[in-house]
Amino acid sequence: MKIEHFALYVSDLEKMKDFYVKYFRAEAGDLYHNKNTGLKTYFLYFEESARLEIMHRPGLKPNNLNEGLGYTHLAFSAGSKEAVDILTRKLQKDGFKIISGPRTTGDGYYESLAADPENNLIEITQ
Repeated sequence: MKIEHFALYVSDLEKMKDFYVKYFRAEAGDLYHNKNTGLKTYFLYFEESARLEIMHRPGLKPNNLNEGLGYTHLAFSAGSKEAVDILTRKLQKDGFKIISGPRTTGDGYYESLAADPENNLIEITQ
């Protein structure tokens, strides 16, 4: 078994697509639009990895998934400690919230934790 893709509802589909393309080197597939339901989606492709489907549907309300059970974060491997440092500094310089790190965790990961434009948590590992 392998993970095929994750899906994430977002408020601003284009802004979120641009964020993952710019900072995480995603390649975006074509926009899908279901005119009956209003659903719009992009599949974002990452080198040798599962895809991320970002979706928007009119009328959905935000929820706070980071304070309870369930989804906590997406994790991306940057490939090295230096790459974690560079990406973390770039995100911070561009105004994105850095929650923690870069640091070595108790279980040996070198990582930082950042928030995307809609406050979904992203772990950046070596």
